Amino acid sequence: MTTRKSKKQTADAADFVAHYAETLTVERAAICQALRAQIDAVLPKATSKIWHGAPVWFIGENPVVGYNATAKMGVNLLFWNGQSFGEPALKAAGKFRAAQIQFTDVSQIDTKALRRWLQSACTDIWDSRSYFLARKAPQEKARQ
Repeated sequence: MTTRKSKKQTADAADFVAHYAETLTVERAAICQALRAQIDAVLPKATSKIWHGAPVWFIGENPVVGYNATAKMGVNLLFWNGQSFGEPALKAAGKFRAAQIQFTDVSQIDTKALRRWLQSACTDIWDSRSYFLARKAPQEKARQ
């Protein structure tokens, strides 16, 4: 079942994403704001929300890109299907298909590369929702 978001719900999500950056240092906030501007420009139909404590953009029910700021590492930009992009600057993350890049200064953001990655993210979507539901089904069945 697909539900439509009202303009108020969409505005609330955008406010939460903006608030995330407002809680950071000036340097980290600048990185997040630059990333968000590019994400919103390249993925205008994606929906954003704070998910697991960080801003994430979804296409349908699947997360495609998000970022997380840390005190030690800067801002980590993660693409859920980034390993399939064939981009050496994106490093494998976790045990699935994600890849990431870290920024400690806004000047490190290569806008041309970022836009290329975002374009890949909107067309090369890993259906993580179906993947995890399929993995969960046998466990649910075993419990019955």
